[in-house]
Amino acid sequence: MNSAHELSILIAALRDLHRNGTSKAALATLTRTRGSTFRRPGTRMLVLGDGQVVCELSGGCPQRDIVAHALEIIDSGEPKLVRYNAESGLDVLIEMGCGGELEVLIEPLLAVHDTDFIDTLARCLDERRIIHMATLFAQNDRAVMPRRRAWNGHEVLYDAIGDASLTQAIMAQASASTSHRAHAFSLPSIHGSVDVLLEVIAPPHALVVIGSSAAARALLPLASALGWRTTLVDSDPARLRAADLPTGLHTACATPQQLMDTVALDTHSSVVVMTHNLEQDIAYLSALRHAPVTYLGALGSRERVARMRGSSALEGMHVHAPAGLDIGSETPEEIALAIAAEIMAVVNHRNGGHLRDNDGAIH
Repeated sequence: MNSAHELSILIAALRDLHRNGTSKAALATLTRTRGSTFRRPGTRMLVLGDGQVVCELSGGCPQRDIVAHALEIIDSGEPKLVRYNAESGLDVLIEMGCGGELEVLIEPLLAVHDTDFIDTLARCLDERRIIHMATLFAQNDRAVMPRRRAWNGHEVLYDAIGDASLTQAIMAQASASTSHRAHAFSLPSIHGSVDVLLEVIAPPHALVVIGSSAAARALLPLASALGWRTTLVDSDPARLRAADLPTGLHTACATPQQLMDTVALDTHSSVVVMTHNLEQDIAYLSALRHAPVTYLGALGSRERVARMRGSSALEGMHVHAPAGLDIGSETPEEIALAIAAEIMAVVNHRNGGHLRDNDGAIH
């Protein structure tokens, strides 16, 4: 599925369509995949009427074919399911070279109300709320203009499905699901079998960097490039006015005692402490003992980290220290890359190992 950063880009592009009432486009969504594919279900790509795309799916042969279908659908005004498998789209499937199978929904966006749901998405991303969204996209194996329902807990945020019994079945399916990955399923209805794509959409990841070291400054633009909402914290206001800080960076001046009242943290947040002052690092880490963050890391040599772990103030805390994956990094930029990679691994529940097998075989 799309990252929160990609969703923000898509939302901005869709709002541009709203502002320009004459613009036409199509939205391509991966609804089902099987085997090795370039993206997972829930990933979207916007195709504009002139053939330009927003948030590319692959950049290769399948994308070119999807764009060609999208331009036809913009002209026809009818949604379509395009499948790439052994029975259809075989030439493109062979060119993909990954052996996977795809099902892609392509829906025309010809009127303002076709994208009504984006305001709900945007609001929840801004409020940092998790949103569940169900998209009814096919009936009796034929594409229909999608109808969506979005909710957070028991609060319904948007509903264009409007069928009480079908909605109840969708909600029951969502409650029974243990996966946070987007997936499609079929349900019986009075009009026949319907296909629904279920997604769990989380807010953008937020990174709080504490300290103004060289490695901290190197981490800031990398985090921004990954779409993370980044905040630099320092107890010295002068360091927060440094000329080499990224434009538009959010900053906060806070001592360890002020930190939790100054910076908003949630389960979609990470914090890296890197002040290069051992006592300050320990004080900031101790202040974060009960913070609901996904990742808490600290920069330092193994000897320095051993001294941290020996501090009674940090007893029982789980801290990624030294922060970062072991990639042999030495320079501030390399250290920043190692830290960002470890955060991504933790967020995605991965161990940060090799993609290849131990014997070097391609898999």
